[in-house]
Amino acid sequence: MKLGRWLLPILLLLAACQSETASVALLDGEQIVTLSASGRTPAAWLAEAGITLGEADRLLYLGAEIQPQEPLPAARSYTLVIRRAVNLTLVTPQGTRSLQTAAVSVGQALREAGLELYAADRLDPPAETPLTGDLSVVYQPGRELTIRADGVERRLRSAAATVGEALAEAGIPLVGLDYAIPPEDDPLPEDGNLRVVRVREEVVLTQISLPYETRTELTPQLELDQQEIIQVGEPGLAVSRTRIRYEDGVETARIVEAETVVRPPRDQVTGYGTQVVVRTAVVDGITIEYWRSLQVYVTSYAPCGGYTVYPCYYYTSSRKPVQIGVVGVVRSWYYLMQGWPIYVPGYGRATIEDVGAGWPPGNHYWVDLGYTDDNYVPWSGWITIYFLTPVPENIPYILP
Repeated sequence: MKLGRWLLPILLLLAACQSETASVALLDGEQIVTLSASGRTPAAWLAEAGITLGEADRLLYLGAEIQPQEPLPAARSYTLVIRRAVNLTLVTPQGTRSLQTAAVSVGQALREAGLELYAADRLDPPAETPLTGDLSVVYQPGRELTIRADGVERRLRSAAATVGEALAEAGIPLVGLDYAIPPEDDPLPEDGNLRVVRVREEVVLTQISLPYETRTELTPQLELDQQEIIQVGEPGLAVSRTRIRYEDGVETARIVEAETVVRPPRDQVTGYGTQVVVRTAVVDGITIEYWRSLQVYVTSYAPCGGYTVYPCYYYTSSRKPVQIGVVGVVRSWYYLMQGWPIYVPGYGRATIEDVGAGWPPGNHYWVDLGYTDDNYVPWSGWITIYFLTPVPENIPYILP
C-alpha cells in the first residue's frame, strides 16, 4: 500500500517530462535537420541545430511566417521551413533597384517593397513567378489614360509602350483610314490623353452635260446666203469622280479626282450656201441682173454732211468725188468689195467706193448713199440692195 502511494506521482512526473520533448524537423533548402527538443521556442531549436538566419531570411510554420523568439503552440512534432533570401534586381523606368527578399513570388516581393501593383502593370517575369534564386525583374507600371473615341470618353490604365498598343489593349483598334492623336507609333503622352479619329471616305459620281459648239460649213448644195442645219448638235456627257473625306462624321476634304468623258459632244453644223444663181428683177421700172441681194440699213451723206459745216469731205476712200452713184460700207466690206456695182431701190445704180460709219457699232449691214451738198436727200431705214453682174471672181461667201 505504501508503494502504491508513491508510484502514481512518479508516473505522472515521468509523463510530464516526456510531454516537454518534441520531434522537430528543420528544412533549410535541400538540407533537413531533425532533432528531439524540449520547449517550444524555434530560436532554441535553430541554435541547437547550428542554423543561423540572415536578416532577410524567413522562418515558416504551417505555411505562415513566424518569429524565432515566439514559442509555438504545444505539439508532438514541428516542421519548420527556412526560406533563404535571394537577390532581386528590379528594373523600372526610373532606374534599377536591388532588393533582398525571402518572398515566395515576384509579386509578393514587389508588394513588400512598397510597390502597388495593378492588373495593367507589366512584369517580366510575371508576378506569380516563384522566387527560387537570384532574379532580375523588369517592371513597367501602368499609367492613367483618357481615351476619346466614337463620342465616348474612357478612363483606364495601361503599361503599353506606344499609343497603338494602348488602343489595342483597350479594344479600340484603328481601322482603315482611322488615326490617333498622338500618332499610334508614338509613346504614351505625358498628359495621358489619347484621341481616336474615325475616318471614312466616299466617292461620288456626278454627271456633267458638255455643251456642243456651233460651226458653219460652206456648201455648194445651197444657194448663196441660204443657211440650213446639216447636223444637229448634241450635248456630251462626262462623269466626275469626287472623293469626300469625313473625320468623326464631319466633312474635311472634297477632291475631284478625275473627269471622264463618256460621250463627247457633237457639233451643230450649219451649211452656208455658196451656189451663185444669177437672177433678173424689175426694180424702179428697170430690169436688173443680180447675183446676190441683202437686207441692209441705209443712210445718206454728202461732203458737208448735208449742212454747211466744216470740215467737209469731198472725196471717197477710193478718191472718187462724193456724189450720187457712190456708196460707203463698213471697212471690212470695203476692202472686199471696192468698186462692186449695186442697185439701191429708189436711189439707182452705184459702186462701193467709200468707208461708211456703221451704226450701231458692230452692224455691218449698213450702207451710206452718197450725194452732193446741193442734191442731198436724207435716208434712214431698212431696204433690199442688189449686187449686179458680172459675178466677181473672189466672192466673200460669209460676209464679215
